[in-house]
Amino acid sequence: MLVPNLTTAGVLHQAAQAVSSAPEREQWLDLVERVSNPVLDALRSQQLRKRMPVEAVPGHQQERATGTHLEAFSRLLCGLAPWLELEPAAGESPRETALRSRYRTWSQQAIASALDPRSPDYMRFGESGQTLVDSSFLALALLRAPRQLFDSMASNTRTRLIAAIESERRIQPPFSNWLLFAALNEALLRRLGVFWDRVRIDYALRELQAWYLGDGTYGDGPQFHADYYNSYVMHPYLLALMDELHDEPAWKGMAPAITERARRYSAIQERLISPNGEFPVLGRSITYRGGAFHLLADVARRSLLPSPLSPSAVRCALTAVQQRTLTAPGTFSSEGWLQIGLAGHQPSLAETYISTGSLYLCAAAWLPLGLAPDDPFWSAAPAPWTQKSVWSGQDAAPDHAIND
Repeated sequence: MLVPNLTTAGVLHQAAQAVSSAPEREQWLDLVERVSNPVLDALRSQQLRKRMPVEAVPGHQQERATGTHLEAFSRLLCGLAPWLELEPAAGESPRETALRSRYRTWSQQAIASALDPRSPDYMRFGESGQTLVDSSFLALALLRAPRQLFDSMASNTRTRLIAAIESERRIQPPFSNWLLFAALNEALLRRLGVFWDRVRIDYALRELQAWYLGDGTYGDGPQFHADYYNSYVMHPYLLALMDELHDEPAWKGMAPAITERARRYSAIQERLISPNGEFPVLGRSITYRGGAFHLLADVARRSLLPSPLSPSAVRCALTAVQQRTLTAPGTFSSEGWLQIGLAGHQPSLAETYISTGSLYLCAAAWLPLGLAPDDPFWSAAPAPWTQKSVWSGQDAAPDHAIND
């Protein structure tokens, strides 16, 4: 297990070397534990606001304090959720079984704390635009782990959850990927068996189809943006909506195209990862670190990777990304909290909406932990991903766009 309070570059370098020599699933669990422990332990104890710093662009700390704690918890949980839902399987280590059991309990306690208006860590739903964004990441987490996260929920917590999600309707989403945040909240209300607004879902789905630009890529609004939002939000949210709405005649016909576009974009993503696990520093929100590969991780979790991608090559690529972005000196504060940056502490990379909680979208890279250890993603021998293969001189197939 990584030590949570490393402070010197030398010790951090030694820790990174130790991580890189462990089996890959264990490497991922080391990072899961290091990133997750401060958030879950604090929130289950109703001390998240007390313990978590609010690092932000100077002059924006107070503004970001409204939503940053919800950001940290909801983004972390959306990455952990498939693993929390997974039952112990053949080949699983006792350490993993015990860690998952602990995090299931802590997550349930943390949800109750976040939703209780009497808690010092109540998440102030509906009080800012940021709470619309991150209530939807919480909804995404719940939909990814329904048995563990809401089937076991106490009745009063469920009532508070419904009220919290409904309160986000007062936030008007801008004409961008934010339409999907409102839509996914309605999908959760549908799953919970209460009134849900079909119009919000229909509007988001139809606008996204109109914004499709070709070759697996959507505009964030009518225009193309050179950033990672197709992966941060658009594709994973569209896939989640299709999961929930597969029996709705109005929308189920959208699923094949949404799925094939996501598969194509996952292939593009895999080709962005350098032999060293680096990727282009492009567009806003780059401080989400490995969250840039939310879609690639999600498509791998769903066993939908397109040919010629191999699951084991994607595993190795995502491992390299996490090592590059989560083991650099300065990534964590002396108290164990993530700090703004991509390869260490680089606060000038932040936009005005970035704060400590925002950074926990890095957890989205962990989605394949929801696959059992004997799944080919984990059990197959290590393999080079595209850039590692090509730049080492190996032969490779050409890349081609899709024509849809």
